[in-house]
Amino acid sequence: MAVAAGEAIEKLDDMIVRQAEATGAQVAAAKAAIGKVIFGQERVVEQALMTVLSGGHALLVGLPGLAKTKLVETMGIVLGLDARRIQFTPDLMPSDIVGSEVLEEAPGGKRSFRFIPGPIFAQLLMADEINRASPRTQSALLQAMQDLRRRIRSSRRAPIHCRKRSLTAS
Repeated sequence: MAVAAGEAIEKLDDMIVRQAEATGAQVAAAKAAIGKVIFGQERVVEQALMTVLSGGHALLVGLPGLAKTKLVETMGIVLGLDARRIQFTPDLMPSDIVGSEVLEEAPGGKRSFRFIPGPIFAQLLMADEINRASPRTQSALLQAMQDLRRRIRSSRRAPIHCRKRSLTAS
């Protein structure tokens, strides 16, 4: 009985090692694919991949022209994620980020609200020039980054944490 349990544990250990090796190979392939587009920024690419794989957020800071936007776009393509970008401006409203409900009228005259999700519901989000937005809009972004779900008109929307991975650039 103890021998069978020991064999089962060894099989489980072998399976875990094989899965870890396969994951490592997939990460290396993703890094290589991103490296074909983003040159000379291996450390940034590696840290951005770690951020996405760990489900975290990153702040990409750099001079214009250092491929921050291109990195996020390329990562979205390589990883098969829905990547979006928000250009923050002084007139951007919180609903432009989170989404809003619109009133629709059916052909029969019946009216109902339909939620139009904002870019925060993407799996990979690049928020560019956050400092240009109003404090309310910045707060909406930060709250969405912290929360596991978005609440719109007292109803919970899609869990953004398990769908979204974000990179924030300034």
